[in-house]
Amino acid sequence: MKIHTTNYENTFITVARDCPAGSGEIPPSKGEAKTIAGRQYDILRRAPYKYTSDDVLFMVFAERNDLAEGELKKARETYFSKGQPCFCTSPLTKRYGWGIHFNAEGKIAMYGRESEAYEKFENDTTLKIVAAMKASR
Repeated sequence: MKIHTTNYENTFITVARDCPAGSGEIPPSKGEAKTIAGRQYDILRRAPYKYTSDDVLFMVFAERNDLAEGELKKARETYFSKGQPCFCTSPLTKRYGWGIHFNAEGKIAMYGRESEAYEKFENDTTLKIVAAMKASR
């Protein structure tokens, strides 16, 4: 079975051109339930550069689907057996004003578009710069 990945290395995903947020915003919850953006935000806020993109996306999937510990390995193989959208399509980059930096090991962290670090990454010629997908066509 072919395994796909959403991981990058030495890359910065900038916010979408039509992102309405002028700075990094905390994604709101929908009542008691956390949104995908809220779950991604919590993981990246708590542990910058600890996880890869694949790790974060699968953790959100596993949490939303209430997977048991014993199901995780097989579920991850199945999940990545088909292509998955990367952080270019994340609500964090499209709606909430967060850029995503991938270091040399492929570990990720988020930076608000208002931050000095965001500007530094955006202008770093040693990084591959990728723009998040626009929300509108």
